[in-house]
Amino acid sequence: MNVNLNKYRGKRICVAVSGGKDSMALLHYLNANKSEYGVILTALNCDHGIRGESSIKDSAFVKKECERLGVPLVSFVWQTEQKRTENAARQWRLNCYKKALNADKNGWEGADVIATAHHANDNAETVLFNLARGASLSGVKGISDSEILDENSVSLSIVRPLIACTRGEIDEYVKQNDVKFVVDESNFTEDYTRNKIRLKVIPEIENAVGGAVKNIYRFSRLAAEDEEYFSRQVNKILKTETPFGYKILKCDESVIFKRAAVKIIAGYKLKDYTAEQLDRLYSLQYNAVGKKFEFLGLTAICERDGVFVCKSCDLHFNFQSVSVSDYLKEGKTEICGQELIITLNGDVKSDKKVLTFDYEKLPQNAVVRFYQSGDKFKKFGGGTKSLGDFFTDKKIPHAVRKRLPLIAVDSQILCVCGVEICDDIKVTKDTKITGNIIF
Repeated sequence: MNVNLNKYRGKRICVAVSGGKDSMALLHYLNANKSEYGVILTALNCDHGIRGESSIKDSAFVKKECERLGVPLVSFVWQTEQKRTENAARQWRLNCYKKALNADKNGWEGADVIATAHHANDNAETVLFNLARGASLSGVKGISDSEILDENSVSLSIVRPLIACTRGEIDEYVKQNDVKFVVDESNFTEDYTRNKIRLKVIPEIENAVGGAVKNIYRFSRLAAEDEEYFSRQVNKILKTETPFGYKILKCDESVIFKRAAVKIIAGYKLKDYTAEQLDRLYSLQYNAVGKKFEFLGLTAICERDGVFVCKSCDLHFNFQSVSVSDYLKEGKTEICGQELIITLNGDVKSDKKVLTFDYEKLPQNAVVRFYQSGDKFKKFGGGTKSLGDFFTDKKIPHAVRKRLPLIAVDSQILCVCGVEICDDIKVTKDTKITGNIIF
């Protein structure tokens, strides 16, 4: 088999083993080559319980084989009252992966990566399936090593050592090495779209064009390279503008601009966008400043340097000023759908921006409010200017300016939450009581 283990050298690899031919071949191959590559090998088995007694027997087989090979195994059984949907099963499986990656006090050493037995035929199946559904370039890059996020946005490293191997090559390896395996009868039913592609479409393509699976694999790798290039270009023009939205900087290349727009839409967990909506978003950057386009519950606004996109509901709010002392009593308050936290002392860990200030320098009559005409701000390090000019310097979109919480005394702004504190309340070596503003 054409397996490149060099990139996994010295890693702790935990193989996801179902008992089927592919996963048993992967387990056998890694076990046979672990010493050469300095791999520490473990295995995991996830019993979804969907096939009843067959699932139980398969898990028992995996346990027996791992004991025979001397590979440590951790097993999981899905015990749930919820409906066993495909998505629910996937999330449960990812949670199993996460547990297997982490060491525990029962002697389980954990792992660096989870290895699955996806191979070139699986890759071809995925590419053809996505093509048939009308996927873009990102949909035909196929299967590769990747970082997958679970439901809590925790990154899991998944590797596919067999991805360049064809079904035939794996079958030959299993035969030559007398690898034991069990048969999942559900793989041979045509009740699922992917099974139809696996059982009917791919064999016909291979008969028509010899080596089609390997050629599709090479195509998917080229597509993945192109997709990585486009992603780098998108990241150059896509900016996060405070907690309220995103900015797409002006870009004449429609393919790059539209990809940035799709990334924003996906970030809001929306799917049903149309080509016409993407065209309108692209054209919006050439309209008059302030021109709006509403779609899918989002509002896009033309700015001088691009297009700002946010939730439409975030543009409508009613908030009266509140004293900072009241905030300290409450600990946190929600403003325009975003949480503003003001605390005293202590180290604060947050994925949001944390601004630390000298509490004793904060006037007692300071309030939390929004932007007003005539507001002035003394920048960190000195130099006073109008708040509007400060916003311009920071390239903060006009749509966001009146939505950023401010800590103020009359027209003097002491903090632009999530952006910067005023020089007057900065922490020095003489500071005794610190405060933290998180937004």
